Parts: sequence; structure tokens; C-alpha cells
Amino acid sequence: QVQLVESGGGLVQAGGSLRLSCAASGRTFSRYDMGWFRQAPGKEREFVAATSWSGGSTYYGDSVKGRFTISTADAKNTVYLQMNSLRPEDTAVYVCAAGLASIAKGSYDYWGQGTQVTVSS
Repeated sequence: QVQLVESGGGLVQAGGSLRLSCAASGRTFSRYDMGWFRQAPGKEREFVAATSWSGGSTYYGDSVKGRFTISTADAKNTVYLQMNSLRPEDTAVYVCAAGLASIAKGSYDYWGQGTQVTVSS
């Protein structure tokens, strides 16, 4: 089984920063696309960021562009989401996803369980 395990979530004050990690195991992920999504209570799942692991291309949702950065550490099979200038509306469960050609397809094959991020005002 492919597993994606998120970590790094927590409680942070508005304007602060957090770095989320997604550790991938079970396969070699060098050819995978990796993505971050979030879902807040009462809201639909929202695209946050995505990257081609080896290609270096990155994409961001409009609400986080300029504040969040996605990156990978291939030797650790880990993808990161650096979140700066956090706002209360960023509060959500953040979920890591992976898949082949997922950016082009708009869908992912594997999903983590998520990590809670809470931003206080």
C-alpha cells in the first residue's frame, strides 16, 4: 500500500508560518505529481498547491499564491508546504495527494489522512 503521512500542522497566530510535511512510502515517487488540498468545515475541498516532483513545475491556488511554497526532498520522499502570512481563513485540514500525471488530469491516485492547521486571529 502507498502511504502518505502528513505532519507539521498545529495552532498558529495570524501572520505566522508553518511548514507541512508529507512523507511518502511504498513506491518510488520521482515521477509523481504531488499536491496539497485543504478542506474547512462547511466548505468544499480546495486546491492549494502542486508540483512535478522531478520537473520542478509548481502551481498554486489563487488564495495562497505568493504566501505558500511547495517543494520536494527526493532523498527523503517528502513534499513540503511552506505557509507564510497565515490568515484565519487558512484554517482547514490539509491533505497531501500523489499520482502520475495528476496535474494534467486534475485527479490524484493516493491521498493522506490530513493534518489540522488552525490560524487564530
